[in-house]
Amino acid sequence: MNNRYSGPFILGMDVSFMDEIEQHGGSFSDIDGKEQDLLSILKHNDTNAIRLRIWNDPAGGFCNLERTVAVAKRIKAHGLQFLLDFHYSDRWADPANQWKPKAWEELSYEELQRAVCNYTAEVLRTLKEHDALPDMVQVGNEITPGMLWDEGRVGGEEHDTDEQWERFAGLVNYGIAAVKSIDSDINIMIHIDRGGDNAESVKFYDRFEALGVEFDTIGLSYYPWWHGTLDALKENMHDLAKRYGKEIVVVETAYPWTLEELEGHEWIMRQEDMLLPGYPATVEGQRRYLRDMLQIIREVPGGLGVGFYYWEPAWIPSKPEWSVGHANNWANLAMFDYKGRKLESFAALTDGQDTLITK
Repeated sequence: MNNRYSGPFILGMDVSFMDEIEQHGGSFSDIDGKEQDLLSILKHNDTNAIRLRIWNDPAGGFCNLERTVAVAKRIKAHGLQFLLDFHYSDRWADPANQWKPKAWEELSYEELQRAVCNYTAEVLRTLKEHDALPDMVQVGNEITPGMLWDEGRVGGEEHDTDEQWERFAGLVNYGIAAVKSIDSDINIMIHIDRGGDNAESVKFYDRFEALGVEFDTIGLSYYPWWHGTLDALKENMHDLAKRYGKEIVVVETAYPWTLEELEGHEWIMRQEDMLLPGYPATVEGQRRYLRDMLQIIREVPGGLGVGFYYWEPAWIPSKPEWSVGHANNWANLAMFDYKGRKLESFAALTDGQDTLITK
């Protein structure tokens, strides 16, 4: 199986918080200050793809199936590509958290496999009924340490065993099979968090290759303060392309436009020594970072670097508390200012570049 990606170079945005922002009075504007629909602003500023996460039964309801359908219909109405990111959890799934949905906590491994299959198929079947099927699907989010802990947990002394990797791969395979049962043309992405870590990336994808996990696209998170230099990203992407011959997307990234404090908020990225040399925490620094990172993706051998998604470029501090249970800790990494006005850094998406992929 390999559904080669044949579309334009992906200039994507993950706007999973958009629904919650809009429901609670937040708004967005272009540089001229005129309020507009967020998706319209993004499309007008060269975005061609949107990523959404989906949680099984989240607090507050945002990012559940019902809300995902509503937003997905808007994405399709704007003529944008759509990537759906299954977390298989009621909350964040990431390298430190891959906890099962509450409704699945008591299931056996075999029951968990069926739950993954049935839930994945149900979500996609519902989206199909609303003419809102995704073009690409992630089976899991940043699944470097496995997913659906502890049954699908890998890594560390206790869980880095052949048996655990087989169980993990078995869960992923049930998700992939469910996607293909609804539409065999949907592109399957497997996403890890090690954008600048070649050794761990190879370890992961070698395991999946050996276990026969069939997927189409490699997805990497790359946040420089966690994942290293742009050179490390470049070296990793070049090596992965040569080893596996699969297309690669930097499916999460971000960079700050300011480090200034905002009362009531504590930014994840807040220190000067967390910045890349030559890329200050300014709007121009953010633009330069995006421009240079995109050039690295475009230069992956064989045209296998097919695009990127910026993570939550529109998560503005429009209210004090969020359904995720904490204050906004990301607004200085967004691509809109605190009032929802678009930043000039969007120009990086097409800074002298053709948006077609050359292979």
